[in-house]
Amino acid sequence: MWDILRDFRPRGARFRRETPIGPYIADFAWLSAKIVVEVDGDSHETESGRKHDARRDAFLQSQGFTVLRFDNDQVLDGPDHVTVTIEGRIASHLRKETA
Repeated sequence: MWDILRDFRPRGARFRRETPIGPYIADFAWLSAKIVVEVDGDSHETESGRKHDARRDAFLQSQGFTVLRFDNDQVLDGPDHVTVTIEGRIASHLRKETA
């Protein structure tokens, strides 16, 4: 995922790894755009994992963040889908920033 996100740097995206936001640590965050990218492993598929993710997403959204979640398989097996999804969020932010 880090390689995918770094490829957006020339377009102005400034993702950081393991970024604290309130009581949580986001896997990747572009703070000025208020975009969080999470990569979920198997632990997120448990009942307690899903509940934790729901609480975490609700908190992040209450702080104005958009949360993009991908599971490990999507990142490894379908990086093009991941890139296109993130591209949509970055493109809309950059249009606002340059206007």
